[in-house]
Amino acid sequence: MKLFAKKDLDTVVREAHDPNLAEGHGGLKRTLGAFNLTMLGIGAIIGAGIFSLTGTAAAQYAGPGIAFSFVLGGLLCTFAGLCYAELAAMIPVAGSAYAYAYTTMGELVAWIIGWDLVLEYAFGAVVVSIAWSGYFVELLGSLGITLPDHLLYWTKGPFEEITLASGATTTGLWNVPASVVALLCASVLYRGIRESAWVNNLIVVLKTTIVCVFILLGITLVSGDNLFVNPAASGLGSLVPAPVDLAEADWSAVDRLLHDLFGYHPSRYGWGWGGVLTGAGVVFFAYIGFDAVSTTAQEARRPQSDLPIGILASLVICTALYILVAITMTGVVNYTDLDVSAPIAVGIDRIVELRGWSEGAAHTFSAVIKLGALAGLTSVILVMMLGQTRVFYAMAGDGLLPWFHETHRKFHTPHVATVLTGVFVAIAGGSMPMHLVGELVSIGTLLAFVLVCLGVPILRRTNPNTPRPFKVPAPWLIGGLGAASCLFVMIGLPPDTWLRLIVWLALGFAIYFTYGRKNSHLQKRLAAGGDGAKDAA
Repeated sequence: MKLFAKKDLDTVVREAHDPNLAEGHGGLKRTLGAFNLTMLGIGAIIGAGIFSLTGTAAAQYAGPGIAFSFVLGGLLCTFAGLCYAELAAMIPVAGSAYAYAYTTMGELVAWIIGWDLVLEYAFGAVVVSIAWSGYFVELLGSLGITLPDHLLYWTKGPFEEITLASGATTTGLWNVPASVVALLCASVLYRGIRESAWVNNLIVVLKTTIVCVFILLGITLVSGDNLFVNPAASGLGSLVPAPVDLAEADWSAVDRLLHDLFGYHPSRYGWGWGGVLTGAGVVFFAYIGFDAVSTTAQEARRPQSDLPIGILASLVICTALYILVAITMTGVVNYTDLDVSAPIAVGIDRIVELRGWSEGAAHTFSAVIKLGALAGLTSVILVMMLGQTRVFYAMAGDGLLPWFHETHRKFHTPHVATVLTGVFVAIAGGSMPMHLVGELVSIGTLLAFVLVCLGVPILRRTNPNTPRPFKVPAPWLIGGLGAASCLFVMIGLPPDTWLRLIVWLALGFAIYFTYGRKNSHLQKRLAAGGDGAKDAA
């Protein structure tokens, strides 16, 4: 068997446009247009990043320079987004990076990236469901509802702390709100892609309205004293706090490498331009949802044009909103006061105070912001789980996994994959700690981006004549910069995160070599001497 055998690209593209293979046999239905795809991208991107990570990254790493961090993060994702747009338009099938890798780097690499996408989508939904639970409890507090101790035990998992009414701390039993929201999102996905898109559109309108209201209310109250925190610097550089050098004993492996190569000297918490770079790595999590658009390629009405629009438009819109929120938040509140779980609520409280509104208005706006955060996080969970089910659907359709390619007779959704994903997210969200899962999501996403960025120049060389409705300019440069940037951010992640990735991939290899390789449709065709594949051994 050839582990690096590749699908024939022309065959894949031809089958993607064959209506008999798409909708005629109970498959996925092409119902999504450019608007719905853009809204799915915004639904996945505007969530935990804008409602939580912005304040934390500003307080711990970059200060008001967090706006630059979002510019860098957006630029990095633009490289990957351009590559996704070309591949999604050229290969309009479910599966995203998994499907692209199958035609560019072979089956084993495709399996690796498909298994890795579980980290991005399923575990991403777990992270956001846990964050959703936290905002839900805070919203109840804003409404004057204080949960008694016997209920608090059911708002955190067994590895996370809760604070009782007496002030004592203990661990929770199960995060019930996280489990419930996961099952509710799964039930929406089970009903159909059109219904899922409608719910997502409604939520996106709500949360973007709240974000825009926050910007409009606060942008005119921005104080130079809060923004320009480094008087020793000039121009925009004064937004970045002055660095406080770390002792050499506290340097990381990346710090030492950068120092040896470029003379870079790391700073405490990353203050200085090093902090802006660190902040970009932290807020990168905020952008990972845009590639979920590409997983719906087999449900797009005009994938050649609609997919690039959905991917790139959602990136541009969300980057602009992130930058404006960062400037507004750090302009009305000193960045040192933003290391909280709900920084936008802190910003609203300050805006209300500066405008001289009543205490009741402060409570009302705080509750509205937390409601918007809940809505935003809900749509992220919905889109992340949508992406996961489509990856499972694609892998099972190739024989690498069982069952998940089956679609519901009435709803035309991959219902088996949806049920499994919903149950998994509900169990993991109810029991796992947020910080552990979050690190896995980041490294899994970055690895997917690396392979997608490499796939564009590879296909330009191996399949130069395949029609490309959307073309990346300077593919070797853009693809190379995208892959190198993502690798750079990956290197800066903690060693234990790499260890968990290795363990996860080892589990994936065990499944592939015991089930996937033996049941692969491609391997069976090769063994029978059939076509539709290329021997890339």
